[in-house]
Amino acid sequence: MPSPKKSQSSLQTPKKRRPYTVPRWSRRLYLRLASADMALLKFLLEAQGHVGILSVVDRHAAVAKLTYSPDMEREVLEFLEQARQTVAIGPAIFMDRGPAARR
Repeated sequence: MPSPKKSQSSLQTPKKRRPYTVPRWSRRLYLRLASADMALLKFLLEAQGHVGILSVVDRHAAVAKLTYSPDMEREVLEFLEQARQTVAIGPAIFMDRGPAARR
């Protein structure tokens, strides 16, 4: 019994993908929230899949810095919209890092 012929498309080699280029600089987002909500926001961020790193800038003024990859900006903004339903987050201040931000 002859073997079935493979279609022409299955014999073609797959297209090569361009390698992922890692962003050279991180983006920073400064948030103001209640001191009691700092830990809750950090836990929510971890539960979301670590889209960024949260660190406390000033615990008395309740300012936190969220550092994330520019590639994850959409996910970070979506996370913040969801988190605002649970945690009272003040207006965010976006800061870019790198040569373009120093001009």
